[in-house]
Amino acid sequence: MFLAYEALADLGTAAHSIRTPVGPASGVRIDEEVLVVPILRAGLGMVPGVQQVAPNCEVAHLGLKRNEETLDAVCYLDGLPADLSGRRAVVCDPMLATGGSLAQACRLIAGRGAPRITALCLVASEPGLRSFAAQMPGVGVVCAAVDAALDRRGYIIPGLGDAGDRLFGPPGAGLVVAARSAPI
Repeated sequence: MFLAYEALADLGTAAHSIRTPVGPASGVRIDEEVLVVPILRAGLGMVPGVQQVAPNCEVAHLGLKRNEETLDAVCYLDGLPADLSGRRAVVCDPMLATGGSLAQACRLIAGRGAPRITALCLVASEPGLRSFAAQMPGVGVVCAAVDAALDRRGYIIPGLGDAGDRLFGPPGAGLVVAARSAPI
């Protein structure tokens, strides 16, 4: 929520009248369309915090996975609207390691006409931030921490490990298949 608050502090607003129990009052409301794009699956954990800051936002899922040999991002799910003209996009990617997945997501969003894109990351690496900035110079990044390096596999050092696994467990964890050997 704090990252979203910082990233969206300049959201457009409009005057708005509010009816209260003791009479009318003047206020403001968000006057900008915000699209939240969590990069699956780890980015899902950041969506509730963004929704607390921009409660009327829309959410569009984007599934990207990293090719472990090349470290390139591969898109396996594209739930983005076809036209993002006039909509501000907030991309949720908890770990900005090499910057490849985040850059791929931002290219897809920019290609659909989003005039402004902001990335929210919990932890970023210095090399990943440099690479991302070179690929997507107009996209701002708001992150909570920056670690100095990546290991040979492209993981943030010291980092926090795999954010998706930390939130949801490793793939297949908790999946229980029951088998019966005797007839019922």
